[in-house]
Amino acid sequence: MNGSTITFDHRAHRALLGHLSTYLKDSRRILDAWNAYSDKHTDLDGWPHDSHAYGQRASQRDADTHTAFEPLRDGARHLLGTAETQLTLLPEGQVQSRWVYQLGLLTTALDRFDELDRQWLETQDSLSSVTPGTTAYDDALAEHHADGWNALDDWTTHGKTILEINAAARKAPSPLAPRPALAPAPRSRARA
Repeated sequence: MNGSTITFDHRAHRALLGHLSTYLKDSRRILDAWNAYSDKHTDLDGWPHDSHAYGQRASQRDADTHTAFEPLRDGARHLLGTAETQLTLLPEGQVQSRWVYQLGLLTTALDRFDELDRQWLETQDSLSSVTPGTTAYDDALAEHHADGWNALDDWTTHGKTILEINAAARKAPSPLAPRPALAPAPRSRARA
């Protein structure tokens, strides 16, 4: 899917899994706060009472989610590649059918996020005369965060799949270790 390889540096892998766990907690907290805000500040049809304040709050949600993802970002492809490799090593009965689909969603979301970041770099180049804190820069950054929010929400929704696959792989017998041989049955000695 993405050409990453599994690492034998287990400490580094555990650290990346820790970043993923932290992201999942933080992004869930951000989303829960957004949902509470949205429920309180919209009418029964879902229309905001104050469109400007609602948009500002959505922009903050997008920026906070982006910030929460940053520590995970550099290792996300590694986690995907490792999970894909772990899936191939798991016994068939231990693989959940949704895992392949969810890894595909995570890969697509990361590809989209990377493309949006490439576009953001181009936008920053075009804004070279504009500094952070100005309306033009802040509006462009808010748009970038808004564009990336759906991809990051996919990581919030499906990222636990990587943790589930890792847990299953840790519990599975190693495909490299041979099964213990059965002790030979004792021979009965026939007397002549």
